[in-house]
Order: sequence, then structure tokens, then C-alpha cells
Amino acid sequence: MKIKIMRGVIYLLIALSLVAVFNRQTVNVSYAKGLLNVAAPSIAAPQWLNSTPLDNKALTGKVYLVEFWTFGCYNCRNVEPYVKSWYAKYHSQGFEVIAVHTPEFAHEARIENVKNYLKKNTINYPVAIDNDFTIWNRFANRYWPAMYLIDKKGMLRYYHFGEGEYKATEAMIQSLLKE
Repeated sequence: MKIKIMRGVIYLLIALSLVAVFNRQTVNVSYAKGLLNVAAPSIAAPQWLNSTPLDNKALTGKVYLVEFWTFGCYNCRNVEPYVKSWYAKYHSQGFEVIAVHTPEFAHEARIENVKNYLKKNTINYPVAIDNDFTIWNRFANRYWPAMYLIDKKGMLRYYHFGEGEYKATEAMIQSLLKE
């Protein structure tokens, strides 16, 4: 009986490991390290809220945060106060936030729902609508939320997936603004 239980536990662990690998639910550190100090992928999108259409060229000379989020994501909502705070604190110094709204579910893809969320939660920074995952795929992103910091020359200099690391992210914003 004990051997059957141990065998079952081993099979379960193997199955969970395979699911994680195939679903890419874990952060692939070697992938992420390859992102740094390369030209940032294009943020061009066919639809924008809170802004005229933006692209990387229009942001040259600015430090900007590309944040992948969706309004129904619990973790994204927890990151939101920090992103709003950084925007308020550093926007006048040449910092921009590009919130890339990439929906996980069908109701999140409806523009009116996104607009209502922005209004209700007083989000004033530019929002790229990425319903077809074009920007998401350009960044080879896999996570909500995900944050990428781009320097004044358009180079990707920092990333963070998920919640946390708020002090490190803010310190990097400050450092990039001083360059």
C-alpha cells in the first residue's frame, strides 16, 4: 500500500511538472535574461485609449514602462496602485506608462468594458488595446502582469513578472531617468 501511494505521488509530481513546462507557467530565467539590453519590440497598436496612437519612435528620449495587464486579473489590480503612483510621480520628468491591455477572457476584450474600468479606476495613462495579442507576441510575453522598462534610447533594460519588486522597479525608473 505504501509503495502504491509513493508511486502515485511521483506520477502526480511528474504530471504537474509537465503541465508547468507545456503551459509555460513558470518564469524561464534564461529567456528573460535574453531580453535585456536589446531594442524594445514595437508597441504599435490599432486602438488606443487615453492617447493618440503611440509607437517606439514617438517615445524616444523618454523612459517608459510597458505593462501587460487585463482588468479582470487580480494580480494586475494589485500592481495598479504602484503603476499609477509612478506615473504621477515621474511623468513630468519624462516617464511614460504604456498599459497594454491584453484580455484573458471574452468580456475583457470589449472596448466599452475597458473604458468603464479606466474611468472607474481613474487610469489616465495611455492604454494600447491588444485584443489579438500582437504586442504580447512581439514581447514573447507569457504573464499578467508583466512590466518592461525601456530606456531613453529604446533599449529594454528591466523586466518583472507578477506582483512585487516595487522598490526595485521604482529604483530602476529613477536610475533610467538620470541617464
